Amino acid sequence: MYDLIIVGGGPSGASAGRRAGKLGLNTLLLEKEEFPRYKPCGGGLSRHAISYLDFELPQDIIEWEVTGARVSFKEQTIEVHKDHCLSTMVSRDVFDNLLLEKAKETGAEVHTGEKVYRCAESPGYVEVTTEKETYQARFAIIAEGAHGLLKTCVRPVDNEEECGVCVVTEIPAEEEEIKEKIGKTVDMYFGVAGGGYGWIFPHGTYYSVGIGGLIKDLPHPKETMLEFLKCNGFSGNYKLKGHKIPLGGVKRKITGSRVLLSGDAAGFVDAFSGEGIAYAISSGQFAAEVIAGICLCGGRLKDLSKYESLCQAEFGTHLKYSLMFSRIMHRFPEKTFKIFTSSDKMIDKYLEVVDFSIDYKDYLRWSLLNFKLR
Repeated sequence: MYDLIIVGGGPSGASAGRRAGKLGLNTLLLEKEEFPRYKPCGGGLSRHAISYLDFELPQDIIEWEVTGARVSFKEQTIEVHKDHCLSTMVSRDVFDNLLLEKAKETGAEVHTGEKVYRCAESPGYVEVTTEKETYQARFAIIAEGAHGLLKTCVRPVDNEEECGVCVVTEIPAEEEEIKEKIGKTVDMYFGVAGGGYGWIFPHGTYYSVGIGGLIKDLPHPKETMLEFLKCNGFSGNYKLKGHKIPLGGVKRKITGSRVLLSGDAAGFVDAFSGEGIAYAISSGQFAAEVIAGICLCGGRLKDLSKYESLCQAEFGTHLKYSLMFSRIMHRFPEKTFKIFTSSDKMIDKYLEVVDFSIDYKDYLRWSLLNFKLR
């Protein structure tokens, strides 16, 4: 009987495993893939995300540092920079493998290449069944990402109104070319994908290029991606990868009687930017801490509800208003994005949201005030 079983070895599961191991929980982490494994993602780590790590990010996994953004909508383009690094670019296979190794350092038992097929709550324990074995634990954390179905032991799967889809590819390039084409910016193109945007992110030896939007507003994601590549001068035969993204800010059940959902499985993603790594790391840590409080500190089963309170206090309002902001922007794109890309002040202020120095609520209030002044 384990204290805790974690399903999923991505940023949320690995962060939960590291925190659980450091707190002294007898922990088993189950991951279906062998690591390192490919993960379709832009690969941007905000300062906010890095702040949750309890170790220094190794220099050899940092591929690029970004200080600004170049935002485009139709014929309008605005470029703004800050005087510090906004985002550190990494390859997710390398970064995720690092987090999993950090979890192992704390004594957490990690099984890779072992897919979980079932997670069931009982009055006194959770039973987790894989292709190899059946395990029992006092509690479980489901951190399997947006695609998994194990979260249905807590709540139904997301419908199309609550989910987005992304298509991503990596395009090899020389460092000098990337410096000349992008420099220290990320390129964001609005109006190319329904309910989302297209992007070009710099990495050490390649561009991460992708599009993302709401499933209901992006019926042909592959065709949209091919058109986006063509419009930006990329004409090769590139391997495209797609994945679902939950819409952050939607009210979801994330706590069962003995199971907690974290990261993308819980729906913790910025609804406007699609960023989720910061919330994945922090929610995994919170989940492990709450479970440790029950297992090791004489807590009661009902204390599991503290997990929701911690997540709400840390980023709940931010995600709620990210959804509100996203819906406003994409409901009236011609007006709102024209304003968004009409002034460097609009983008400069938005970069403070990326930095998490203000939240979307603050940004909306500031924007409305400025619109009135216009």
